[in-house]
Amino acid sequence: MIGGVFIYNHKGEVLISRIFRDTVNRPVIDAFRVSVIHSRYPIRTPVANIARTTYFHVRSNNLWIVAVTKRNVNAMMAFEFLHRFVGVLESYFGKVTEENVKNNFVLIYEIVDEILDYGYPQNLDSGILKTYITQQGVRTQSVEEQRQITSQVTGQIGWRRDGIKYRKNELFLDVLESVNLLMSPQSNVLSSHVSGRVVMKSYLSGMPECKFGMNDKLVIDKQAKPSSTEAASIEQHMSKKTGQNNRTGIAIDDCTFHQCVKLSKFESERSISFIPPDGEFELMKYRSTKDIILPFKVIPIVRETSKTHMEIKIVVKSTFSPLINAQKVEVRVPVPPNTSGVLTRNNRGKAKYKAAENAIVWKIRNISGGKETQLSAEVDLLPSSSDKAATRQGGTKPPISMNFEVPFSCSGLKVRYLKVFEPKLNYSDHDVVKWVRYISKSGLYETRSQSNYTI
Repeated sequence: MIGGVFIYNHKGEVLISRIFRDTVNRPVIDAFRVSVIHSRYPIRTPVANIARTTYFHVRSNNLWIVAVTKRNVNAMMAFEFLHRFVGVLESYFGKVTEENVKNNFVLIYEIVDEILDYGYPQNLDSGILKTYITQQGVRTQSVEEQRQITSQVTGQIGWRRDGIKYRKNELFLDVLESVNLLMSPQSNVLSSHVSGRVVMKSYLSGMPECKFGMNDKLVIDKQAKPSSTEAASIEQHMSKKTGQNNRTGIAIDDCTFHQCVKLSKFESERSISFIPPDGEFELMKYRSTKDIILPFKVIPIVRETSKTHMEIKIVVKSTFSPLINAQKVEVRVPVPPNTSGVLTRNNRGKAKYKAAENAIVWKIRNISGGKETQLSAEVDLLPSSSDKAATRQGGTKPPISMNFEVPFSCSGLKVRYLKVFEPKLNYSDHDVVKWVRYISKSGLYETRSQSNYTI
């Protein structure tokens, strides 16, 4: 429950003020300006507690958007409201700047009254708000528009409006993953996980229902369903294509869905059934820590021949199918801060020593699967009086990091089917053009090396 919403400029002047509780008064508004905006010390937290009043704030350009309460409210709810409130304002007049706020203050007050009911957040979907709130203010609605608004506000489908039509019905599905790895110098995996998103772009007419099926043996909270013959054949085909072992399912530690997904059907059928919003949206998020496909293996060999000379050899092995190419490959090899010069030799790509970053950056445009490429470097070091002290302290060398992009799912997630049903309009599942794409990018993909020195 929010007691008030305020927008301050960089000087601390109140541009927008909407109070929902009598406990929020002028001194409460002034306290934030004095203690936070005009504070002599840097603000390190978005939450401030002043005189038993809690202030949640986010920044947009030079403005402070603040939610105030004197009660113990859910902090995540408050920040979710503030970020979505900023998103609604941006959908109406672009960037939330002081000038735009002053030019649209009547509209902002109207929006605040719609999205907050006595301090309780309501509908924050800009698509629905735009059907009855325009930039010019409240306009007279026709009978048809009033029926449409009523059905969207009171109906079950608030994320999609009626009457959408396209000449060509298309559906795009992207499986986007970020693979994270920490590997020991002995090539032992210390930690690894994949964070993924399923993003869709829907250009479908009418009010269609979509069904999206993943690996049949999808495991959530350590509960699995048996795989079907169709899923097994698809998995076998995909394993041949990617060069990975045949896997009938994946283990997912946790996942979250868009509000359009019917969770009851997912629990019973292990299929995701939903009526998609129009345009681009995030269908689901997930995280996996088991049976992760590691696209690359980095083998570092570091040898200190003397106090002023070091030899580095980096071997990069691609573990996926030769039919697949990895793009935007970059290996970052840290070197000691007292490095005076580096001589590199590599059989592929371009390597360059960046003194400002204390690292050798090795860039390769693309690498096909099943290949091995290497980099050799001779590093000249300046004599340092702190060498003995560093040896006693036993400082560790920063890990070797890697960036890349590969066109397959590192978690093993596969799309079994993607179907569209629209009973009211004259088009079937076969009339819809569907596109499915897998992209895995590196997150923190690091390998430790054995050599020791301090940074």
